[in-house]
Amino acid sequence: MARRARVLLVEDTPTQAEIARAYLSDQGHELRVAETGAEGLRMARDWAPDAILIDVELPDFDGFELMRRLTAAEVTAIMIVITAQGSVNTAVTAMREGAIDFIVKPYAKARLTVTLANALEQRRLSVELAEARAIITRDRFFGFIGGSPAMQAVYRTIQDVAASRANVFITGESGTGKELAAEAIHRASPRAKMPFVPLNCGAIPATLIESEVFGHKRGAFTGATEDRPGAARSADGGTLFLDEIGETPPDMQVKLLRFVQTGTVVPVGSSKGERVDVRVVSATNRDPLAEVEAGRFREDLYYRLYVVPIHLPPLRERGEDVLMIARHFLGAYGREERRKFRGFAPDAEAVLLGSAWPGNVRQLQNVIRNLVVRHDGDLATAAMLPADLLRAARPIAVPVAPLAPAATSFLSAVALPAVAPLMEIPAALAELPANDPLASIAAALAALVSARTLPAPPEPSQPRPERRGPIIPLWQMEKEHILAALEECGQDVPRAAALLEINPSTIYRKLQGWRV
Repeated sequence: MARRARVLLVEDTPTQAEIARAYLSDQGHELRVAETGAEGLRMARDWAPDAILIDVELPDFDGFELMRRLTAAEVTAIMIVITAQGSVNTAVTAMREGAIDFIVKPYAKARLTVTLANALEQRRLSVELAEARAIITRDRFFGFIGGSPAMQAVYRTIQDVAASRANVFITGESGTGKELAAEAIHRASPRAKMPFVPLNCGAIPATLIESEVFGHKRGAFTGATEDRPGAARSADGGTLFLDEIGETPPDMQVKLLRFVQTGTVVPVGSSKGERVDVRVVSATNRDPLAEVEAGRFREDLYYRLYVVPIHLPPLRERGEDVLMIARHFLGAYGREERRKFRGFAPDAEAVLLGSAWPGNVRQLQNVIRNLVVRHDGDLATAAMLPADLLRAARPIAVPVAPLAPAATSFLSAVALPAVAPLMEIPAALAELPANDPLASIAAALAALVSARTLPAPPEPSQPRPERRGPIIPLWQMEKEHILAALEECGQDVPRAAALLEINPSTIYRKLQGWRV
């Protein structure tokens, strides 16, 4: 049986409409009939059918005109033409106007059902292909910016879990966007129209956190002058985001466990529980399992919350995402501060890519705001970036003109402290003509100054190591190493990834490819 679909039949002859209805009755489709082109156009807009069967001869205008109007109205349903004129010209016109197939009257049941089933399957595959392409190439996802493989894995996980009621546990360094991920889960879920309530457990005093989460009754404690619902009841029907969940004190962890298990909220000062429908998303910048092993986080609460893990990669592991995010902030803050920046100079991009970003996206955001507030120009250069960022940046290769061997040796021999005076290179030296003999040296000096480093001396030649055992393929060595790490960690992928110093999404992708 073909999959269930919405089918609109535009047919002005009642007997033909009944024949089509009878033929499709056992296919499970929902069929509606329009007797004119205008009515068919209106129903297609309002009902959003999957397929439209269009008779060529209609009382107000012909089926080809209807197809043109459907296309102009951006109706995405597949179109199949039904005609009593089985000529080549009719078929060609139908295909030119967007029909996927055509049926000649009178037609057999098999002809209608098979044509419709094939068309629906073709539409399904086209939609899936378009979605797959969008997922692979997208560089924005709700509030996230970036198209790196690590972030594509995060986007897919969020999409996969959004429709579920399962609790989600987000891990990642500070500034990686854990609240953004929680909000993306909420916005992609059926709860999107209900409240999203974030609560930073690490910013609330231990004496007040119970009241903040579960609410309180008037007079429950000094200062409680009125009833307060609390975050859990405010999020009823929606999503409760508990950020820095590892900061909650032990006695509060017991109450959170009861809440997660029963879905019941007991306000401070009350003995009566109230059921709420809340999806809990938790987050921490620590290793949650290490916190459990250290006795700082309850194991039973961990397993209640750690149902679907999502790990957000640090910015230093996201490659070109750094520049994409930096350009976004440069444009946003440039408009806000009325600056003329239109991008970054190559030396600035080299520094941004070479920085470790311990504060992740939050640090990058502050760096770009600092740059925009303090400077203006056409391009943001490395000299405009904070000095501490320049000092900490890893060396990034900057293409320069080839140097003579003597010049290369000279530059390689310069001690790092001697670079500081080079910051005072006159602008005239930097603007030498391309054919000037000093131009290549000037370019190399500028690159060295912007990267705050010097060419590394050549590695001394090492004796060739003695081979031990047969050589096996690199993928096999990688597989054995990853499986050994998983076995060592009890199949805990995030812990194994930490040991291997790779992203958990890499392990998931490898396992899927190996079908382990």
